[in-house]
Amino acid sequence: MRLLVGLGNPGRKYSGTPHNLGFEIADLLSHRAGFVFKSSLKYAACIAKGTFAGCETLLLKPATFMNGSGEAVFRFLRYHPVPVSDILVITDDINLPLGRLRFRERGSHGGHKGLLSIIQALDTEDFPRLRIGIKPQEEVKDYIAYVLTPFRGEAREHIARMKILAVDAVEYYLTNGLSQAASHYNRQSPLEQDT
Repeated sequence: MRLLVGLGNPGRKYSGTPHNLGFEIADLLSHRAGFVFKSSLKYAACIAKGTFAGCETLLLKPATFMNGSGEAVFRFLRYHPVPVSDILVITDDINLPLGRLRFRERGSHGGHKGLLSIIQALDTEDFPRLRIGIKPQEEVKDYIAYVLTPFRGEAREHIARMKILAVDAVEYYLTNGLSQAASHYNRQSPLEQDT
């Protein structure tokens, strides 16, 4: 089984914000795969599962809010042990330029509270992640407000294209593995494409 964890905050007021890209990509993946999310109190998450890209795949969106993401992952793994190498966490990254995707095999939380929570819950940094670049193109004074404010204008158009590319990238990862996915997608950016 491959466990895909999309990070975000539950609730309509967070929809369309940079911090919810993990949730939105998980939703797009479920739509493409024909999965249906169901709420689970047992796991403190919304879960969708089935076969996608030839793999038994489970999508998980923590219902614990970003800072408690690790609790939902830990609860799920108590009942369904999955090697950390078969977990892919999909998350926004304020340190990556807007429009950039980056697969990583492991790494620190880089100031991201959702990743920090998962690292603490699993007691390891050695799990794959797909980082979604959200670094603003213009200087901002309040980064907390920025990540919790919906994208607007041109940035919204860029992110719409990046989300589709991210879904393609995850499907490619499931079929070809992390190393090939990183080689294929880590240098691409929809902001640099003509279409």
